[in-house]
Amino acid sequence: MNKKYRNTLLFATLAVVAAAYASCKVSIPNGATAVKPFNTDKYLGTWYEIARMDFKFEKNLKNVTATYSRNDDGSIKVDNKGYDMVKNKWKQSIGKAKFVKGEDEARLKVSFFGPFYAGYNVIEIDKDYQYALIAGNNLDYLWILSRTKHIPDAVKTNYLKKANDLGYQKKDLVWTVQD
Repeated sequence: MNKKYRNTLLFATLAVVAAAYASCKVSIPNGATAVKPFNTDKYLGTWYEIARMDFKFEKNLKNVTATYSRNDDGSIKVDNKGYDMVKNKWKQSIGKAKFVKGEDEARLKVSFFGPFYAGYNVIEIDKDYQYALIAGNNLDYLWILSRTKHIPDAVKTNYLKKANDLGYQKKDLVWTVQD
């Protein structure tokens, strides 16, 4: 094998390894902190999506829910569903979540595609675990969740202020239709 080909192959291999490593790294937006202490068992169950920063996997979806349950290996099963208003059919994604540090801190990494993880950070939750504000790795991902299809105005105002203080833009939120 000639030296130029070997060096190209080595560089390509290193690039793939670096990309794979970077895709597994999860973070939390600057200034945000995950809820601690966090009660995993109280968080499990079904949540309705109230609002989100739109991205391709949720484009055109309404009636979006996320249901969390325990897997046998201790990870969390993530079952996301929503109705695609353009294709007129239900869309479902099943993944798994693992805690980044420990179950007492609401910093998780979620995967729907093999070894690729994204940050899932519960940055605000009420004492009864009825309403939650979730941040992704960065300011491109944010969700407001509720145990019911609606959220009280006071909670909505509080969550929007917290998101704004972190740098999220309220105008970029998609308010999920729940009918």
